[in-house]
Amino acid sequence: MSSPDMRIITVIGSGLIGRSWSMVFVGGGYTVKLYDNKPDQAAKAVVEIRKQLEELQEAHMLRGELHATEQLALLSSHEDLATALEGAFFIQECVFEQLEVKQSVFQDIERLVGKEVILSSSTSCLVPSEVFLKVQSRSRCLVSHPVNPPYFVKLVELVPHPETAAAVMDTTHFLMTKVGQAPVRLRREIDGFALNRVQAAIIAESWRLVQDGVISVEDIDLVMSEGLGMRYAFIGPMETMHLNAPAGLEDYMKRYGGGIRRILSSFGPVPDFSGSEAAKSIVNEMCELIPGDQQHLSARIERRDQLLMGLARLKKDQ
Repeated sequence: MSSPDMRIITVIGSGLIGRSWSMVFVGGGYTVKLYDNKPDQAAKAVVEIRKQLEELQEAHMLRGELHATEQLALLSSHEDLATALEGAFFIQECVFEQLEVKQSVFQDIERLVGKEVILSSSTSCLVPSEVFLKVQSRSRCLVSHPVNPPYFVKLVELVPHPETAAAVMDTTHFLMTKVGQAPVRLRREIDGFALNRVQAAIIAESWRLVQDGVISVEDIDLVMSEGLGMRYAFIGPMETMHLNAPAGLEDYMKRYGGGIRRILSSFGPVPDFSGSEAAKSIVNEMCELIPGDQQHLSARIERRDQLLMGLARLKKDQ
C-alpha cells in the first residue's frame, strides 16, 4: 500500500455520473483512475469521455486550462480494484443507488487503502450514516452529491457523516472548488440533503396546483422557467427576498411574512404521485406535450444540456 498522491483520484463506477466526475477532475488537472468491475465498461467509458471532451473543446466549453488531449492523458481505465486505488488520495464512488451495493463497495475499498484516504459517495438520497455503516474508519467519509449533469450544473452538496473530521470537509471543499464546482456544506446529515428537499417542496406544490385544476402542466413549468427560474439562475431565495424590500430581509418579512404564512397554511397534504386518477391525468397531460418514448425524451435531454451549456457559459462570464 503506497502513500496517497494528492494528484490522484479514483472514480468507482463508469456510468453517467462516474464519467461526469472523471471529466470534472481531469479538467482540474488531476490524474483520474476510472474503475468498473464489468469487463470493458471502463474502457468504453474513456472512449465516450474522449468524444465528449473533443466536442466541448470544439464548442469552446472545455473546462480547465488543459487541452482535451492533455486532459485525456490524465485518464486511465481499470478493471482491477487494487490497481485502480493505488496511490489515490480521494475516492469518488458512483455505483448503483442501492444501499447494500454501496456498503459492500466501501468495505472492499477500505481493505485496500490507508486510513488517510478520503471516501466520498455520489449518492443522491442515502444518508452517510447508512452508506458508511460498515466502514471502520468513518472520520474520512462523506457524501459529495452532484447535480445532473455535473459538468454544467456545478453545485455539489458536501454532507458529513456524524463522525466526519472537519479536515476532511475542508479538503473536499478545496478540491471541489479547485476543479470548478460550487460546493456547499451541510452541517449535518438529513434525508434528501438540501437540494432534494427544496426540489420536493416545489414538486409537491406544482403537482397540487395542477391536480386541483388551478393551472396546466405547461403553465406551471412556465411559472418556474420564465419566472422564478430567471432569478434563481443567479441568486437564491434568501437573496431574492433581501433584494425585494427597500430595507432588506427583515423588512421583507415584516411586509410579506403574514401572507407567506397564510399561503403555507393553505397547502394540502402530500400528493399521491402515482396510482390515482389525478396522477394519471397529470402524466397524460405531460406526455401530450412531450411524449414519453425514448426518441422524444432523448431529444429533450439533449436540448436541456445544450441550454445548460449556454447558461454555464453566461454564468462564467459574469
